[in-house]
Amino acid sequence: MLALQYIRENKEALLAGLKKRNFQSTEKINEIIALDQKRRTQQAELDQHLAKANSLAKEIGMLFKSGETAKANEIKEQTTSLKELTKKLQEELQLTTTGLNELRTQIPNVPHESVPAGNTEEDNEEVFQSGSIPELGENPLPHWELAQKYDLIDFELGNKITGAGFPVYKGKGARLQRALINYFLDKNTAAGYKEVQVPHLVNEASGFGTGQLPDKEGQMYHIQNDDLYLIPTAEVPLTNLYRDTILEKKDLPVCLTGYTPCFRREAGSYGAHVRGLNRLHQFDKVEIVRIEEPQNAMKALDKMVDHIKTILQELELPYRILRLCGGDLGFTSALTYDFEIYSTAQKRWLEISSVSTFNSFQAERLQLRYKTKEGKKQSVHTLNGSSLALPRVVAGMLENCQTDDGITIPKTLVPYTGFDKID
Repeated sequence: MLALQYIRENKEALLAGLKKRNFQSTEKINEIIALDQKRRTQQAELDQHLAKANSLAKEIGMLFKSGETAKANEIKEQTTSLKELTKKLQEELQLTTTGLNELRTQIPNVPHESVPAGNTEEDNEEVFQSGSIPELGENPLPHWELAQKYDLIDFELGNKITGAGFPVYKGKGARLQRALINYFLDKNTAAGYKEVQVPHLVNEASGFGTGQLPDKEGQMYHIQNDDLYLIPTAEVPLTNLYRDTILEKKDLPVCLTGYTPCFRREAGSYGAHVRGLNRLHQFDKVEIVRIEEPQNAMKALDKMVDHIKTILQELELPYRILRLCGGDLGFTSALTYDFEIYSTAQKRWLEISSVSTFNSFQAERLQLRYKTKEGKKQSVHTLNGSSLALPRVVAGMLENCQTDDGITIPKTLVPYTGFDKID
């Protein structure tokens, strides 16, 4: 959520930023400001009554102590009506605060000044491209045909066991998955990220903290009997390790990495563009998360981008980086860079990572703060990125590394796979 102080003091800049998202916000922002003013007035009135009640309580105690019982009882009668009024004010304040917070959850994050205007992914800005697109001849096979040819992934068997979007990895396909997970984790820990194993189910408070809940698009799997959610990404449990926490300045930055399976309903996803590994309900991903002082967050974002660049260069995959436009930006993000690799067989770019900074948006929801050098409590900035998601990395690797006599494994992965070719 956006901080109330920011909304109060930066109304015009806020409206201009949200306009870049094509988000109609004037009426809601005005309502938030009005409710906030009402809340502050109610709080001030309540504080006055509580202070008066406290003062009267002390006076009554002193009167009883000095033997002035009659006068003490007379003042005590005043406190009865004061208590009733205080209770009423507390209830009114609670209603105002609840309504205010509900409104705040409807407002997305403000885009960073570098975010381009635009409506759809067509308006995203390419900021970097690296690697040569391989020439594979006239009829390169897509990864789903390669997976069948070399008995790596069985989509039909997964469909039998569970349903569409739950593939079964076999033989060298399974070993390639494990190799990539270990390689990604080793790269991340070598870069200073602490590895953490986290639960794959989270409660509602955790989903709210990182902005996945309320789930407006119905993308999360919900276990109703236990009121728990299957995680759509390791970002959720990793970041929530620090929910309701006040960190010391010396503890920052916090740098975490973790591998988890991820679960997404992907409601409404149909067509050839989601075939094979392109869009799954369950997939493996290694995540990186950072918690930073606000002044260091943008440099941290650049470090994350450079880190993922290094991984893709070692995997010898052609890739590009896009800065997402306002209309394609996620609800919680202030700035997102998407990494895409080129699929030669499909003749299109496949997204394989998103790296984002959320400013204090998640921290406000998480109640995650740190003590500054002056001892002031201040919201941190949170960041996260895929490092990396496996399905489309595997898809791109199978397609781009195919030859007439098999699929060549990138040299950096051979120590992890134990083989240099799939044939």
